[in-house]
Amino acid sequence: MQLEHYIGGRFLATEEEKWTSVLNPANGEVLAEVPLATEATVNEAVAQAKQAQQEWALVPAPKRAQYLYAIGMKMQEKKEHLATVLTKEMGKVIEEGRGEVQEGIDMAFYMAGEGRRLFGETTPSELSNKFAMSVRAPIGVVGLITPWNFPVAIATWKSFPAIVAGNTFVWKPATETPMMAYEMAKIFDEVGLPKGVANIVFGSGGEVGTALIEHPDVKVISFTGSTETGRKVASLGGQHLKKVSLEMGGKNAVIVMADADLDLAVDGILWSAFGTAGQRCTACSRVIVHKDVKEELEQRLLEAMKQLSIGDGLDESVKVGPVINQKALEKIHYYVEEGHKEGARLLAGGHILTEQPYSQGHFYAPTLFTDVAPDARIAQEEIFGPVVSLIAVADLEEAIQVNNSVQYGLSSSIFTQDINSAFKAQRDLDTGIVYVNAGTTGAEIHLPFGGTKGTGNGHRDSGVAALDVYTEWKSVYIDYSGKLQRAQIDTE
Repeated sequence: MQLEHYIGGRFLATEEEKWTSVLNPANGEVLAEVPLATEATVNEAVAQAKQAQQEWALVPAPKRAQYLYAIGMKMQEKKEHLATVLTKEMGKVIEEGRGEVQEGIDMAFYMAGEGRRLFGETTPSELSNKFAMSVRAPIGVVGLITPWNFPVAIATWKSFPAIVAGNTFVWKPATETPMMAYEMAKIFDEVGLPKGVANIVFGSGGEVGTALIEHPDVKVISFTGSTETGRKVASLGGQHLKKVSLEMGGKNAVIVMADADLDLAVDGILWSAFGTAGQRCTACSRVIVHKDVKEELEQRLLEAMKQLSIGDGLDESVKVGPVINQKALEKIHYYVEEGHKEGARLLAGGHILTEQPYSQGHFYAPTLFTDVAPDARIAQEEIFGPVVSLIAVADLEEAIQVNNSVQYGLSSSIFTQDINSAFKAQRDLDTGIVYVNAGTTGAEIHLPFGGTKGTGNGHRDSGVAALDVYTEWKSVYIDYSGKLQRAQIDTE
């Protein structure tokens, strides 16, 4: 299977472009060949988007929204097919694949509703016979750079609010997972989305991503990926005065207090830590546990981890799939070895799975460390794999301090039966998302998604807050007094 870019309503690839293979991380199977865009390809995509945006901005927002309803219905119709493609190219288990596709469906319907709710404000003027209001205005061409771990959900968080707000976009998906973008291109085409509103180009971040950021006709860059890359995106975007939205790394913790429901806490930790093989920006990689229940929690976690089935995500019985590639395996194992050097005690896992049926894929054993120092590298740095560190604390105050001691601020969680502790935690945990008696994953599309510190730069994906990324505020004054009124000068 050969994929093609989607530009100006056409599928195409040029002779000048190189090709690379898309591999199934569970077994190494070649799934597709994907072209790597040249700068000329990127320029053509931006030109098509710019031309289309002039007319698209004039389409009433409720009518723009009708296309999102159609896209959502088409995704719903193809849900099982899309989930299967997603699992094959990314590796996450099929039930998670279905959940991710559903998230995209939900986002389509939610943002379609915003087509009738792109609210501004009216306010009294300080002068007689004068009217004042603010409205949202589209910005123009948007560049979207998305990661491999959520190859469709994150793209819908970005593209659907851009569409309903009157923008057009050029989307660069991760080279590891281009097939979901190709499937979405076919859906855009099938529902008759006007040509040039959605454009998809494949290629590396260094080539295509940089070209998008530097292009003078791309007014907004929305990026999800590592903090290291995000800093480069912000720096380059700043040089070109781009509006840049960043959603980056996390080092998320589950706090377990002495009064917690430990069975519930174990369920939350396992799902948060080992779902998607730990390859989520919201994954739990630290468990901050009260010293009085530390040993009991360890034993319950170890017993529960024995029940985790590992393998190809298309197997309905599998709970932990592969990691994305060999490079990811090596990074995870490097951090496990660092954990040993730092004196942490390994309770489970800690090795690459190389025996059958894992030998052709990229599988890492779910790993649990205990007696981890809060400032250890495995407790501070993002590993992006199925590795959890247990850190003991004496009380809630220490738990909050340990949680807040990392450079990231995406998601946090507390398990407690004490309402006072729950409210204090949700106030004092310095993350963009806080869960009470749930794990660190499970964000819903109608709330803002993003974080503080090294996780982001103040913008949010998802929810109404996403519209702030893809619109500009325009203030409008209408003076019907028939004379020049000079604002503050004439109000004295």
